[in-house]
Amino acid sequence: QVHLVESGGGLVQAGGSLRLSCVVSGDTTCISGMGWHRQAPGKVRELAAGILTSGGTYYADSVKGRFTISRDHAKNTMSLQMSSLRPEDTGVYLCHADCMGSSEFWGEGTQVTVSS
Repeated sequence: QVHLVESGGGLVQAGGSLRLSCVVSGDTTCISGMGWHRQAPGKVRELAAGILTSGGTYYADSVKGRFTISRDHAKNTMSLQMSSLRPEDTGVYLCHADCMGSSEFWGEGTQVTVSS
């Protein structure tokens, strides 16, 4: 089992920055990849950014150049640095972990609201 707890969301004006954090506990050795998904009202949940345990990263086209995902194995955390935020970045951001492709875990999410 893997337990994920997000923090760092909030209200920010367009152009501003936020840093999200996800604290990971439990059987962290099974994790092959992690990511930040976001759920906007009335829209399909999407993967905003992902990171493999090997270090490879993925970014949705809409966040490339603005978001940076990172993972600190020593501190068992994953972070998402978001800058140049836009109103369309508004949504609930959820931390996700994949355990060797056999199971997956989700945090409860943290709300990000970007005002215009």
